[in-house]
This record gives sequence, structure tokens and C-alpha cells, in this order.
Amino acid sequence: MPAHDEHNGLILLIDDRRDIAAMVGDYLEQRGYSIDYAADGITGLHLAVTNSYDVIVLDLSLPGMDGLDVCRKLRQEAHKSTPILMLTGRDGLEDRVSGLEAGADDYLVKPFEVREMEARVRALIRRDRRAVTDEILKVADLELDTGTMRLTRAGQELTVSPIGLKLLAILMRESPRVVSRRDIEREIWGDRLPDSDTLRSHLYGLRKIIDKPFERPLLHTIHSSGYRLADLKAESPNQAQTVIAS
Repeated sequence: MPAHDEHNGLILLIDDRRDIAAMVGDYLEQRGYSIDYAADGITGLHLAVTNSYDVIVLDLSLPGMDGLDVCRKLRQEAHKSTPILMLTGRDGLEDRVSGLEAGADDYLVKPFEVREMEARVRALIRRDRRAVTDEILKVADLELDTGTMRLTRAGQELTVSPIGLKLLAILMRESPRVVSRRDIEREIWGDRLPDSDTLRSHLYGLRKIIDKPFERPLLHTIHSSGYRLADLKAESPNQAQTVIAS
């Protein structure tokens, strides 16, 4: 087995297809990762809650408990922030958004190249290990504590996936300026850029959470330019505030 480097880590693979699990597990182990495996959602959830993993690779269709339920329980009940790469045989936008809204960080559509999976796993680990300065970010009535990753709007606590929170942090720090699609993608995924629908899916999911239940939209798409987070009806030069947590 190759020597461990900074990208290697402990992976939990949850997939009822043992042939796929064996192929993926063998490849990742040859690349220096350690693998735990579960063939059903209930066992996978138990392992994910009771152990610390660098990434969870989670199939959408599982016996016992499907991947969406596993993901939701990890995020909302166990409050686990472990990066999740969801595997799905469904390629529709709504299906991808459902996975992201449940708390997945990234998704991979079957059939896939195992090398691409490893690249996505490596990117999730690298991103998750970055040090983040604790800040309180505020735009209008939206507030994000980057230390606790607690998000509220108008005092109401909101549940957003880890990548969704990172997207918000980028846009809130730059508010009210427009941030280009390329800059956002590189900040989150580095040089291993995702397919063209990934960012759009995350932003679509974010709008449903931070804007749809409220009177004024804050997340705006600027055609041919990028995205901005701002209250356009009450915009001022000091729209965004950043407070370094003590």
C-alpha cells in the first residue's frame, strides 16, 4: 500500500452493490485510503454516527434506509458535518437537488469512473481540512457563524449542507459585490472543477431555504456575471458586516 499523504484518510463506503463496493474499496485502498463498509442504510448510519470519517461515500438507493434519510439524520439529528459524496443513478436536477438539500456535499452519477470518485473524495478532504477563521457574517437579516456553522434568518435557524454554508460564506464576505461563477467554483472545489450543474444545483437548493419562506430575496443571479447576496431594496455601501469572533 502506498505511503499515506496529506490527502489520504478514512472513508466510509455505504453501498448495497458489493461488486461496486469491492471495486471502489480496492482502488481507494491502493491509493492509500482506509475503508469501512456497510451494505445497508441502518448499518451505515450507525457507523457514521459512532466513528469519525474524512468522507462518507453514500449510495442513494439502499435497503433498510435510503441514502436521503441517512444523510438527513446525519445532518439534522446527529449534527455530523462529515463531507458526503452521494452516488445516484438519477441525473435529473430535482434528484440532485434533493440529495444536496438533504446534506450531501457533492454527487456522482452512475456509471462513473473510479478515478473521478477518488478525485472528488480527495477534493472534499482537502476542502474540509482548511482552517477557517471564526466570523459572524451578516447580510440583512441573514446571519452565519462560521465557527459553529449556525445559520439564521430573521432569528429562524436554517439547515443547509456544508457546501451550501461555504457558498454563503463566500457570497456574504463579498456582499454586495457580484462573485463570478468561476471564482466560486475554484474557492470551493479548487482545480478539480465539478460538472456545470453542480453549482447551479447548490444555489437552487439555497434559494429554497434562505429566500422562499421569506418576504425579500437575498440571493441573486446576475446574468453573464455571477451571483450576489444582498437586500437590493435596502442596499447600502455597508450592506455586509463581518465580525471576528472572540
